[in-house]
Amino acid sequence: MPTTAAPSITLDTPAEGVRRITFNRPGTYNAFTFDMYRSLLDALRAIQYDTEVRVVIVTGAGAGFCSGHDVRTRTPPAWAPGLSGGPYRDLFAMQEIREIPLTMRALPQPVIAAVNGPVAGIGLMFVLAADIAVAARSAKFVNAFHSTGIGSEGGVSYLLPRAVGSQRAAEFLLTGRPVEAEEAAEIGLVLRAVPDDELMPTALELAEAMRRNTPLDNWLTKQALHANSEGQSFARAMDLDTRGVVLSRTTMDLMERRAAMAEGRAPTYKYQ
Repeated sequence: MPTTAAPSITLDTPAEGVRRITFNRPGTYNAFTFDMYRSLLDALRAIQYDTEVRVVIVTGAGAGFCSGHDVRTRTPPAWAPGLSGGPYRDLFAMQEIREIPLTMRALPQPVIAAVNGPVAGIGLMFVLAADIAVAARSAKFVNAFHSTGIGSEGGVSYLLPRAVGSQRAAEFLLTGRPVEAEEAAEIGLVLRAVPDDELMPTALELAEAMRRNTPLDNWLTKQALHANSEGQSFARAMDLDTRGVVLSRTTMDLMERRAAMAEGRAPTYKYQ
């Protein structure tokens, strides 16, 4: 049985070492309310220090991944009480929401987005903030920011060009043309597009491959990947990779990894 962090965010463990976070408002294609942002952020922060969790999967319930922010929500965010509208409410709201992609990137565990069905608005932020995304063939990526009269948000204008290139990012962000799953895979928005019934098995297969690595190996590699995407030089990137090699070679978990490979068994890590 899944444990519930909030009625609209559920957590479960579909495989050993894998924590799945499901956006659970299927009747709205998992449109987010302010309470959901807080619940998701709380869940991510708890996972950060949970050594039983080696990989995180984020996905949506029902026929959609996330259709963005629920624009019908008029209640101000709980962390900005008394602010019913205007720029101050928006600024206070984004101070919390902006922590979600930053926390996803800061997690020591790799994050996989299993994208089922439509993705719009803030939902695109969750996909881009993940380390790897795989999409069901039913997935469709839509720029809904202009539909609500705003520019891109949640760091999408930073992350999207790094995933697909500046020209494709400009087209996506400045027009309303949707991107289907197969095209998303071709341009690098997702790793691959798979039949709908293979989406979660594919995500779990990726998670199992990651879980074989030592915890520190994954953590340092993830740090280096994201740091070097905005690094100043090849030399600095080499410095960061060298640090990772030196640190990872000092752990007992590395010895366990080598022993498990030699003995043909799954490794058991102790974070030592």
